[in-house]
Amino acid sequence: MQISSVNDVKIYNLSHGKSLPEWLSDRKKRQLQKKDVDIQRRIELIQDFEMPTVCTAIKVSRDGQFVLAAGTYKPRIRCYDTYQLSLKFERCLDSDVVAFDILSDDYSKLVFLHCDRYVEFHSQHGHYYKTRIPKFGRDFSYHYPSCDLYFVGASSEVFRLNLEQGRFLNSLQTDAVENNVCDINPVHHLFATGSSEGRVECWDPRVRNRVGLLDCALSSLTEGAEVQGLPSITALKFNGSLAMAVGTSTGQVLHYDLRSSQPLLVKDHFYNLPIKSLNFHDQLDLIVSADSKIIKVWNKDTGKLFSSIQPQTHINDVCIYPNSGMLFTANEDPKMNTFYIPALGPAPRWCSFLDNLTEELEESPESTVYDDYKFVTRKDLENLGLSHLVGSSLLRAYMHGYFMDIRLYHKVKSMANPFAYEEYRKDKIRQKIEESRTQRVQVKKLPKVNKELALKLMEEGDDEAEMTSRKKKGKALPSILGDDRFKMMFENPEYQVDEQSEEFRLLNPIVSKVEQKRKKKLRLLAQQAAASQQAAEDEEEPEGKGSSEEESSDDDDKSWVEEVREQRRLLWQEGRDRRRQERKEGDRNTVLLEREQSGGGKTSNTAESKKSSQLQFYQIKAGEEFRSFNDMARKQKLQKTSLEDRLKLEEHTGPNNVADTAVGSKQLTFTLKKSEQQTKQQQAEREHHEERKKLRRSAGHLSSGRGRGWGGRGRGRGRGRR
Repeated sequence: MQISSVNDVKIYNLSHGKSLPEWLSDRKKRQLQKKDVDIQRRIELIQDFEMPTVCTAIKVSRDGQFVLAAGTYKPRIRCYDTYQLSLKFERCLDSDVVAFDILSDDYSKLVFLHCDRYVEFHSQHGHYYKTRIPKFGRDFSYHYPSCDLYFVGASSEVFRLNLEQGRFLNSLQTDAVENNVCDINPVHHLFATGSSEGRVECWDPRVRNRVGLLDCALSSLTEGAEVQGLPSITALKFNGSLAMAVGTSTGQVLHYDLRSSQPLLVKDHFYNLPIKSLNFHDQLDLIVSADSKIIKVWNKDTGKLFSSIQPQTHINDVCIYPNSGMLFTANEDPKMNTFYIPALGPAPRWCSFLDNLTEELEESPESTVYDDYKFVTRKDLENLGLSHLVGSSLLRAYMHGYFMDIRLYHKVKSMANPFAYEEYRKDKIRQKIEESRTQRVQVKKLPKVNKELALKLMEEGDDEAEMTSRKKKGKALPSILGDDRFKMMFENPEYQVDEQSEEFRLLNPIVSKVEQKRKKKLRLLAQQAAASQQAAEDEEEPEGKGSSEEESSDDDDKSWVEEVREQRRLLWQEGRDRRRQERKEGDRNTVLLEREQSGGGKTSNTAESKKSSQLQFYQIKAGEEFRSFNDMARKQKLQKTSLEDRLKLEEHTGPNNVADTAVGSKQLTFTLKKSEQQTKQQQAEREHHEERKKLRRSAGHLSSGRGRGWGGRGRGRGRGRR
């Protein structure tokens, strides 16, 4: 059984669950019922309440004891006895049933309209008589006072068959090309037929004359509706003596009072599907209308939706059990659905246990429709390795994800992460330990990185918290230490503030003075807040305080300017000392190199022995790059050479102009980007020079006065001497 709630109305689907195949033996069915939990939990209200393939129509006898259903394949009619909750009989037919009706209070008199124009009569024992109508029929109605059957179909005529005389009577000629449905009023026996042109014609059977004509196609058009075709009449139902409901092929239901040619209400299903069935529920003044997708229950006076049912398969017919809240539906599925809505009425007498069952379910927490399914997104499927199941029957698309069976989800989850429970258990233990720790005395711990900055932020946070606590409606601002965006500044050593760097030493006086100003301002605000609570007489005091604040601010500005100048002087002095030291080291290295070049082998050996015996250590400063001790000597040699030699050396070895500064060695290379016009011009000149080289003749013999012959003899004598 499946429970759903639409518009706060509980709907119980009694047919939900697995159905056992017909070819299984009774022994096999009993074994499955013992093993399978889903089969045990299902409610089989009527045994074998299904068709082999499809059910096309379903009706309940007037005494309420029998439920008859027509279906296929093979074409057949099945009768179920509600007192026995089982199948009473089954009869196979020659062709599919278009419509059927129960003429008696029980199943003893049945009429079937077949798709091949045959009309078949059944009595209690079975087949009784079979005749044929001139045109293909679509619907029929029985007129009890005169025992006439009215057949409508693919013709403008309404055929009349009198069952008392056993012959056809004169037909009723309508203005329609084809008629789809018909019905007879149970009070005054007015006959109405709906045409394919969207009109309803009403006839009086006593005089066989048309007494009224309704243009429902024009009345069904509402404001803003898109007209895709001419609406035809697909459903028709009378209620009482004056009410009539008409269903169109475009999904509208029109509620009429026979005294007016305009509908009282137009209800749209918004699915643009033909209305298949119409039923009235007199106890609550409701209309039950159904198309192939949804069943809607709504108020016939206001049109307000009471509830709706949307089965998983398409709907062919709907039947309401009289004076109850039970509905039967014929679907494009072997199983015929049974719905029970307690808000519509009580359960029928033969299944009164449903009332007790639903009351118990309402007292206990109900399970929603999706309890057996797990909603997963596409990212969850990728993490579980189930992306290949997209598009299969195991996943049902819904919004931005999919629904999958909860058992499959748990199975795949346990295979993908077998230690999930252990991790969950450890997390729970860790959370409990942390909760117990929060009750202890909290000790402030400084981080490993930027301890001074963290200590300063803690002090500032305490001051601000004290200020906000003094105010009535003040709220403390979030601290940087507790913000996840800045946690790397106190965890990663690369974010350590270098207090010896040039930038820090130049900015620190300014920052420190700003912090001092802010602290003074907070202190003054606190004093003002305390003074305002005492009395309102001291209004002249803030002016005097303002002048003192200005003087103190001027003194502060002068003091931090002096501090910045002092830091700059110290930095310049340190840089000068460093440059002097580098120059001394360079001179010493140059003297050593000259001794190596001018001295002999012995001298070199002694020098090397001295070098090896006297080790020298040099400190590489921050930002500088170590290359070799010969750089200073090479620079001095380059300075002594001419500009031409230096340019030639740069052409072979490349530019070597490296600037050594306090922050490191830097080299910048600039390349000018040529425009497209310059590139084309250079390419044209290059091609022109290549062409001229091919056409040019050698004129080397003109540069010498001795002529070409002398050079040839000289070359000949040279070869002879060799």
